[in-house]
Amino acid sequence: MRTIKGSARTRAKRRLYRRAKGYRGGRGNLLRTAKETLVRAGVYAYRDRRVRKREFRRLWIIRINAAVRERGMRYSEFIHGLQQTGLELDRKTLSEMAIHDPAGFDAVVEAVKQALASDSETSDAAEQTEAVATES
Repeated sequence: MRTIKGSARTRAKRRLYRRAKGYRGGRGNLLRTAKETLVRAGVYAYRDRRVRKREFRRLWIIRINAAVRERGMRYSEFIHGLQQTGLELDRKTLSEMAIHDPAGFDAVVEAVKQALASDSETSDAAEQTEAVATES
């Protein structure tokens, strides 16, 4: 006996139309345009999941930069000093600290300033010994 695909096809169409519900005009009602629209929507969704990560990172950097400038530093100096202190805080955490825990953020900034100051002292000492060595 020959089998036909009726119920499976209907189920597949129903599933597709359910995903296309709310689309404007034929995009939600016509099979071919609904399929095309869903493929395109999937591409946009995939792309924008990655774009969202980039945008959030940019937002966090902007917030950190604003908070650090209020405390007399630049963002790049702050990140460099943060690496030298060995504090492993990501930008999301730093951004949340700057907004919700200013005292904690102040402590981090002070630790970074001390690390930068000690680093500049050691580099100054190294330059002085280099200058003395070249003179003699």
